Amino acid sequence: MDNNSKLPEINKRQLSLRNGQDHHLIWVAYKGLVYDVTNSRLWLKGKHYEHWAGQDLTQELADAPHGTGVFNRFQCIGQLIDSPD
Repeated sequence: MDNNSKLPEINKRQLSLRNGQDHHLIWVAYKGLVYDVTNSRLWLKGKHYEHWAGQDLTQELADAPHGTGVFNRFQCIGQLIDSPD
């Protein structure tokens, strides 16, 4: 059994509400996993340069000046699912 199967499922609506504006938590998704970036000074008010929290950043990371290793700094809190509920 892989470790990701033990993570709670988080749908896109739940993710979108954790954007630093509508909710005090700040989450982002990358490659199907959701990360809590609430305590990062780089994600204040849900914005990191031109990127906004509460969404899947998989496509946007290709343009970032850093690699995927940046996600190792944050707690993975769930698996992103497409279900609206």
